[in-house]
Amino acid sequence: MTNLEALFPPKLRERLLELRRDIHRHPELAFQEERTAERLYAELAALKPAHLDVIAATGIVARIEGYDANAPTVVVRGDIDALPIQEETGLAYASQNPGVMHACGHDVHATWTVGAAHLLAKEPARGDVLILLQPAEETGQGAPRVLKSGALEGAAAIFGAHVDRRFAVGQVVAEAGPIAAAADEFTIELVGSGAHGARPHEGIDPIVGAGALITALQTIVSRRLSPGSPAVVTIGKLQAGSAPNVIPDTARLQGTIRSLDRESRDLLYDELLRIAEGTAAAHGLDVRNSVTLGPPPIVNAEEPVSWARQAVEDVLGADALVPLGTLNMGGEDFAFYLEQMAGCFLRIGAREEGGELIPAHSSRFFAADESIFVGAAVLAETARVATRSLR
Repeated sequence: MTNLEALFPPKLRERLLELRRDIHRHPELAFQEERTAERLYAELAALKPAHLDVIAATGIVARIEGYDANAPTVVVRGDIDALPIQEETGLAYASQNPGVMHACGHDVHATWTVGAAHLLAKEPARGDVLILLQPAEETGQGAPRVLKSGALEGAAAIFGAHVDRRFAVGQVVAEAGPIAAAADEFTIELVGSGAHGARPHEGIDPIVGAGALITALQTIVSRRLSPGSPAVVTIGKLQAGSAPNVIPDTARLQGTIRSLDRESRDLLYDELLRIAEGTAAAHGLDVRNSVTLGPPPIVNAEEPVSWARQAVEDVLGADALVPLGTLNMGGEDFAFYLEQMAGCFLRIGAREEGGELIPAHSSRFFAADESIFVGAAVLAETARVATRSLR
């Protein structure tokens, strides 16, 4: 990693490490990232960008000028929110906010985006680069708020990345095709009538209906969808009852459906509602359904990926490029940006040498420090390649 050592002299390296640890120590949930935003704003202000604004409640956008005023503008995006999880990493800089932690690496994403700003300020791209620090990715509401703000109007392309402990530090996934899934949520409420648990015939039991519905919903992927189309239906929450000898009036199921293409997404949606209504009717229950559409899938296009791959080769060498290997059914609201402009999304290796394959959204998750410098360098260079290539 000789190139990285040259790009990040000791003073800058320590500054970024301290920034990451401070953000990790003080995680904040979606649209509550006030302290985080203040710290990131101050870091970017020190670079004296052409423009620096607060957007989308707790988001920040800074314009790093290029050397050609007529060249296209591109965006480098990092997300900044945390998750409602109690941290169990044992890190010296572990979360000080009970029940909240950076379990998905957004502390690193924010830091490498600031790092990219440092690199672009020192060695500008041909066109201007907007440095975007986005709130509320975990709720899927941040990217739409940013787009609604108008802060990215006129931008020709956008680039972002996610840490991934399935890959070692120094490895980067930059490939065309599906990189993340559509992430939709549903709520199904089954309504019966309560009774004494000893006399079930006097009521209509929604718990029995819920049990049948959980099993039936799993047939959508196994029997209604083509085996060649990856998808997931998961029930993550079930609420019913208040005592072991009482049949409740209602049972409430909440979950997520994931897909990688429009046809599968539509089928999952339609089948979910059909099965919920049919199962409720079979058990004499009423049903109330709602589906909240989240981010669409991320499908990287060939040309923006080629810019990113060139950047990876320039910074790290061709051996750093590795295949995704298996489809990712996680969602990412970066997908909303790709509906509006060109761009691509990368996976950045975040596993230290000899480290475990700790999954994201785990109470033990953390990204290795060195991934900060890989992400910053690759994203900055991708912006440079893109503004040279775009017309």
